[in-house]
Amino acid sequence: MPAATGTIAHGGNLQEAARRYGIPHAQWLDLSTGINPHGYPVPPVPADAWRRLPDDGDDFAACAARYYGAPDAAHVLPVAGSQAAIRALPALLPRARVGIAPLTYGEYAPAFERAGHETIVLDVSFETLPDTLTHAVVVNPNNPTAVHLSAARLLHWHAQLGARGGTLLVDEAFADAMPSASLAASTHRDGLLVLRSPGKFFGLAGVRAGFVLGAPALLERLRDTLGAWTVSGPARHAVRAGFADEAWQRHMRTRLDTESARLADLLHAQGFDTRCTPLFAWTCDARAAALHRALARRGVWTRLFTPSGSVRFGLPASEAEWTRFDGSLREAVREIDPTRRG
Repeated sequence: MPAATGTIAHGGNLQEAARRYGIPHAQWLDLSTGINPHGYPVPPVPADAWRRLPDDGDDFAACAARYYGAPDAAHVLPVAGSQAAIRALPALLPRARVGIAPLTYGEYAPAFERAGHETIVLDVSFETLPDTLTHAVVVNPNNPTAVHLSAARLLHWHAQLGARGGTLLVDEAFADAMPSASLAASTHRDGLLVLRSPGKFFGLAGVRAGFVLGAPALLERLRDTLGAWTVSGPARHAVRAGFADEAWQRHMRTRLDTESARLADLLHAQGFDTRCTPLFAWTCDARAAALHRALARRGVWTRLFTPSGSVRFGLPASEAEWTRFDGSLREAVREIDPTRRG
């Protein structure tokens, strides 16, 4: 896997879209991320959350352990978004060969390469990992391809890597909508790390909070690297409230399943095969780049992946946005494929 260079592309870059296509920022329909458009309704923030330094001795890690199903608070480290952990963790692992899927979250390969590791392509269809592999990174379900690996497969891989003194890192940023698939309960095992984020399911990406689940010894080393006060007081308040609201969580999982199916139906109706998670749909199609551009000319921003020739769609936030997307999609498909009617 070649070293990555330049700025790593992410969704949500509406300012860039507005400049490129000459459409004012406020007029865009942003479907370029997998963030829940129906974000958790955070209760008012107490004044002390603004005035006081965050207390790392509070119950924040314990709340996360209960919500995610980790063994206990000692196996959970709050961080300033999982991005902070992605940047710091590779330097704490023995330098070795790391397997990473060819199309996945783009921050992993550069982070491991900067820390002196060699990255190679990980074929997720393997039952047995190559003997030359020491570490592996799996985003589960994968972003953007929506591929989901079973817990049994991942624990089998972890056993193989652990026998070599290696580590399996599983990024479960999109797993909240399918909690039974999580490996959080297994993070007492050495060599298994799980990254979680409330940003996607709870729609709280702006608070920049995340969690690393794993063996306490490694988490202590990561804590020393990142320093104190990694998650702000207001962020702790927002995330803690979301974790405690089980009724909202149940309702949202049902709603996202319904809306994800609706999104897939719209894309299928226009001739696109898709894979889905409850928060986004992905299609790999020869028309992907042309579709992305045609939608952008109509003020609909999606996430294009090159050179794979694929595009990811997030969920519209309202019935008006669903109607706009449906109409724009039909127009865009007719533009790029005049032989198609509908």
